[in-house]
Amino acid sequence: MVVWVLTEARYAFPSSEAPSLPPYVQNVLNEDFALVEALRACGVEADRKVWSDPSVDWGAADALVFRTTWDYFDRWEAFQGWLHDVEKVTTLINPAACLHWNLDKHYLLDLQNAGVPVAPSVIHRRHESLSWDEASQGFASDDLVIKPTVSGAAKDTYRVTRRRNAWQLAPGHPDPIDVLWTSLLQCQDMMMQPFLPSVVADGELSLMWLGGTVTHAVKKQAKPGDFRVQDDHGGTVVPHDMTLEERAFAERAMDAAVNVMAQRNMGEPLYARVDMVRDLNGAWALSELEMVEPELWFRMCPDAAGVLARVIAEHLTQPST
Repeated sequence: MVVWVLTEARYAFPSSEAPSLPPYVQNVLNEDFALVEALRACGVEADRKVWSDPSVDWGAADALVFRTTWDYFDRWEAFQGWLHDVEKVTTLINPAACLHWNLDKHYLLDLQNAGVPVAPSVIHRRHESLSWDEASQGFASDDLVIKPTVSGAAKDTYRVTRRRNAWQLAPGHPDPIDVLWTSLLQCQDMMMQPFLPSVVADGELSLMWLGGTVTHAVKKQAKPGDFRVQDDHGGTVVPHDMTLEERAFAERAMDAAVNVMAQRNMGEPLYARVDMVRDLNGAWALSELEMVEPELWFRMCPDAAGVLARVIAEHLTQPST
C-alpha cells in the first residue's frame, strides 16, 4: 500500500534533518515526517510529495493525504485543476467532495443551518456592487473583521474599526477601507464578521479530531497589538487541557459536519481541526472547521500521529462496499 503525504514546494526537503532551517519550517518538517514514520510503522509505503510537482504520477499512490499544501489559496486555479485531475486516479484523504466543500468558508453557513453555533457571518459575492458603507451596515458593530471565503494563514484578513464616524484599518495600511474593500470584492467572495474581543483576551482553541476521537487541544494567542493568532503572524501556540464542555462542543460540530457530508454523499472525513472562540455573549462558537490541510500539532501530542496513521491504514484496507 502506497500513501503519499502532500506538502508544497517550500517544504520539499527529503528528510526532517535539513540543517539551519528556521524554527517554523523545522516544525513543518517534524510534523510531516512524524506522520510518514507512523504510516511506515503501520506497514504502509509512505513518502512526501509536492502537490504541484508535474513529474509525479499520482495514480501510482493508493492515497494522498493533505498535510502542508499551504500555498493552494495563492495558486487557486492551478490547485483546483490539479485536484479535479488527481481525484480521478487515486483516493484522497480527506475525500474529494469533503475537500471541495471545506475549501470555501460558505460551509460555515451549512453548519450554522445544522445547529452549530458559528461566529456571526455574512458573505458577499465576488463582483457584488456593494460599497463598504453598505456592507458594514449588516452588523450593529463598530469593530469588524473581513476575510476571503477561500484563504489561509490570515491572508487578506483585516480588522476594521469605526472611530468618530470614520472607518479605519490598522495604522500604516496604505489604502482607505472603501478602496481596499472594493479591490478585494473584485477578486473573491468576502466574509464579514463582528470582531470578538475574546480572540485577543483569551485566544482561540483548536481541538484535533482524528478518526472520530478528539485527541488533543492547543490554545493559540495573538501577539500584543494583533488579533491574528497564526504563528506566521507572531502568534503563540501552547498545549491546552480541554474541558468536558470544550470537547463536547468540538464533537457536536464534527457530528454535524459528518451528517451534512453524509446527506450530500461526500464520504466521511478521517481528520479535522475544530477552531472555537467565545462569542459576544461568552458562549462557544465555531470559527473554523478545517478538513483540508489543518496543522494538527503532533509535536504537542506525539501519539496523535500514530492515531491518524492507524485510522488511514484501516480505512484503506476496509473492503469497498
